[in-house]
Amino acid sequence: MINLQRQSPVQFNIAAIKTESRDHWSVTSKYADEGNGPHLVDLSHIPRWDLQDAKLKSFRPCEIDIPEYSGGCTIKDGVIINRMNRTQAAIWHLASGSKHLPPESAYTDVTEATVLLSMLGPHVFSVMEKLTSLDFLNPQKTAPFLLQGPLCHVPCQIVTMEKTADRTGTILFTFPRGYAYDMVNAILEAGVEFALRPAGENTFLNWLQSYV
Repeated sequence: MINLQRQSPVQFNIAAIKTESRDHWSVTSKYADEGNGPHLVDLSHIPRWDLQDAKLKSFRPCEIDIPEYSGGCTIKDGVIINRMNRTQAAIWHLASGSKHLPPESAYTDVTEATVLLSMLGPHVFSVMEKLTSLDFLNPQKTAPFLLQGPLCHVPCQIVTMEKTADRTGTILFTFPRGYAYDMVNAILEAGVEFALRPAGENTFLNWLQSYV
């Protein structure tokens, strides 16, 4: 029997304190010297599905209604569904645990083809303003909401989970796997003046527990 081991393309230049194997992924729960935030967390091991169908309204992934309009997000029981356009939605399983892809051909597992990162804590949107012209602080948009556009010139799906007037917040963003090295370096460099540091999955899960 082959013991398949999956590895995220994201590699932080910092020592890991606690790492475990989960669903054949190597997952770091905590890094050394994570600081007080903001934090950048690699969540690439979290299952992610793409759903495309002309009759998108007929689907209820994980028994959750797909948002009515493009840019809408619905979160329930640790699952977030992002409406991308008329015929497409993204499903991210933020809570841990193995998820089985539904049998319908409209679903595609994109976990290994993409990267998922989270940035959370103070100054998140100050860091993002260095990397993209997308408006995360638009007062007309209530979190959570999806924006699609370039981050460091790379097409991304970016979900603002929460935002405050003092630029504290939490975002999730995904992009093609091949850009991981350059994207992570650019993000960390942009965050130097705000003390942005890599953090393990525990940092995100602690936030998620308080969020839901």
